[in-house]
Amino acid sequence: MGTRIRPRTRSEVVTMAPPAPAPPTSPGSLRRVVAASLIGTTIEWYDFFLYGSAAALVFNKLFFPDSDPLVGTLLSFLTYAVGFAARPIGALVFGHYGDRLGRKKLLILSLLLMGGATCAIGLLPTHATVGSAAPVLLTALRLVQGFALGGEWGGAVLLVSEHGDARRRGFWASWPQTGAPAGQLLATGVLSALTGLLSESSFESWGWRVPFLLSGVLVLVGLWIRLSVDESPVFKAALAQAEARKSADVAEKMPLVAVLRHHWRDVLVAMGARMAENISYYVLTAFVLVYATSDHVGLGKQTALNAVLIASAVHFATIPAWGALSDRIGRRPVYLVGAVGVGAWAFPFFALIDTKGFGALLLAVTVGLVFHGAMYAPQAAFFSEMFATQMRYSGASIGAQFSSVAAGAPAPLIATALLADYDSATPIALYVIAAALLTMVAVGAAKETRERDLAAIRPDDDDEPRAASKASRSASA
Repeated sequence: MGTRIRPRTRSEVVTMAPPAPAPPTSPGSLRRVVAASLIGTTIEWYDFFLYGSAAALVFNKLFFPDSDPLVGTLLSFLTYAVGFAARPIGALVFGHYGDRLGRKKLLILSLLLMGGATCAIGLLPTHATVGSAAPVLLTALRLVQGFALGGEWGGAVLLVSEHGDARRRGFWASWPQTGAPAGQLLATGVLSALTGLLSESSFESWGWRVPFLLSGVLVLVGLWIRLSVDESPVFKAALAQAEARKSADVAEKMPLVAVLRHHWRDVLVAMGARMAENISYYVLTAFVLVYATSDHVGLGKQTALNAVLIASAVHFATIPAWGALSDRIGRRPVYLVGAVGVGAWAFPFFALIDTKGFGALLLAVTVGLVFHGAMYAPQAAFFSEMFATQMRYSGASIGAQFSSVAAGAPAPLIATALLADYDSATPIALYVIAAALLTMVAVGAAKETRERDLAAIRPDDDDEPRAASKASRSASA
């Protein structure tokens, strides 16, 4: 007697249909996508870092003049931290609509929001003109900046990951990651040029506005490039499937709900993976300026800033190399090299700075950022490969941005407080080591994703999403 086969329902047929194959992306189109993502992330990070530099240089005097200098500086840095608090909200909103409407549309919106807020800061009246309304307006615009940046990262890396050649996905997806050091270099370079050309009174009067207004020009360039690229072919295929399910009366879950149901382990892995990466970056680039110029070391501000600038240039150059290596040996091994590296480098980092020499300081920051790049470079492809297309923007953004509140936002403050309490770098080094251990555990618990086909990852796969070869074997069976 033959086995009776139950006919599938209409919902099952639509849900189980394999994704339509995405058309190959030409090398020229891929380069345009990479350029669009890179220039966009560079502009967004330029705007974000520019605010932090201005907060240290002039905002305490222009927007919080009624406070004593130290309190004014703390208040201006508090508005800086507000931007981090808004990033998870941006991740939720942009992730939701990016998974529903497309990556390209949301990336254009994030660029316009960030650029508009930055230009508006350049036009803000100061406390001397409008009183207490000035810091309120400044804080509101900082919230818009953080909101936009929270949605930028996920869309930028997904647009490249979903267009790119799967064999070199780690390399191509690492290019948007270079936007962070590029933005920092650009922001610091523009401010350094203005402070060198203008007198202190001229800079505080009007010169500080120039870099913010310059963002408007950069946004127009970035917008022109982003409008010229196509939507992700992987997303187009997923959208067609979603339309088919909708026509078959199959209910679609909200991307956030679907992420928490099917990919909650991957979200936790992404958050843990970000701890050492995020904490080490702000210790290496922000807190180092505090430590190197403290009475304990006594180096000049310009000396410390020059070391960070040169190291950031090296950081920019090495990120694509780490991304390419992750294509050869896997995302996890490269990521673990970075986590182990920043943990092992924590004590030598401070020991070199304590020698009070520029060469030693430069070596300390450069090696630290090279190890950081080993985590940051494969992160884009690694996170993209964890989530199904229908919820990839939400999953990658939530995992990346929620961890920044616990990691990057308080890192300089925690490090500064530890230095003040113990007058020693030892507890700060232990803080970095603890973050590195947490990241090693998270990445060690993850599965390798290098061989995954982005179009074949299904939301109903609760264990490892299927790779292309596994999907083809299942289809033939």
